[in-house]
Amino acid sequence: MASPYPVNLQAPDITPYREGNTGVDYVTTFDSGKSGPHVMLSALVHGNELCGAITLDFLLRNDVRPTRGKLTLGFMNVAAYENFNPADPDSSRYVDEDFNRVWDPQVLDGDRKSAELKRARQVRPIIDKVDYLLDIHSMQHPTVPLLLCGPAEKGRKLARTISFPPHVVSDVGHAAGRRLRDYGEFADETSAKNALLIECGQHWEPGSEAVAKEMALRFLAHYDVIDRQFVSDHLPAEAPTSQQLIQVSGPVTIETDSFKFTEAFRGMEVIERAGTVIGYDGDQAIRTPYDNCVLIMPSRRLRKGESAVRFGRVVE
Repeated sequence: MASPYPVNLQAPDITPYREGNTGVDYVTTFDSGKSGPHVMLSALVHGNELCGAITLDFLLRNDVRPTRGKLTLGFMNVAAYENFNPADPDSSRYVDEDFNRVWDPQVLDGDRKSAELKRARQVRPIIDKVDYLLDIHSMQHPTVPLLLCGPAEKGRKLARTISFPPHVVSDVGHAAGRRLRDYGEFADETSAKNALLIECGQHWEPGSEAVAKEMALRFLAHYDVIDRQFVSDHLPAEAPTSQQLIQVSGPVTIETDSFKFTEAFRGMEVIERAGTVIGYDGDQAIRTPYDNCVLIMPSRRLRKGESAVRFGRVVE
């Protein structure tokens, strides 16, 4: 399916970062030599999502280094990114399977093979050492940025503390597989480790680059691991706004080969009445489960086994 949206971002050349210093291509860890947390920013979990790559390139070109603890910058699904073509930008999301659905230990330890699993197994030992992760993404449709904090209270608390962007989504992920944000101790309420996933806007809008950079700087500033003056010089002058927390009750997982929406939903539409039909999965009507239901990230990839949309309600 051809994308209806133009590519208005320039995909950066990341080949200068191939060797890194971790023994894993395209992953670099800077150690301050001082006590502090190990913070990681990950980009290109999907090869057609440019804003994260632009942000890591920005930090690397500006020689950003940790003032305490460690800072890891990782370009994830590089094989998919190497296939990026502005004339067909959706085709480089992944090579064999979604990199953001393979982060279940049983899958990682199993014998299934794919380009994405090979890469995940390479970077896994590094991620196991990380205390705090920000995973940078973008979306299919033009809509407001969303901060996905997971289902645990520690994720919601971190989102509230950073106070950016204005819309926070608390959800458990997808039936098709576990996300990087939900891997291991990041999703364990008893662990101090934590992770956030930022959806910065439509994949190729310039606004997604601005959101990615701002979120990265606010995340790093929260943990006080980079130079404060650099943060101040590059953050917008205005303070973060108040936030709205949306609790997701669950994704609508496609069960047939003929799913269709009743309208061209883009996301964040509020459906006033419970029971409103918003789509059909084969002959089965898909209805909103409650009043004032928020549609979260309706998909254009309407394939069996994937999430068509998530239902949410405002709780804060």
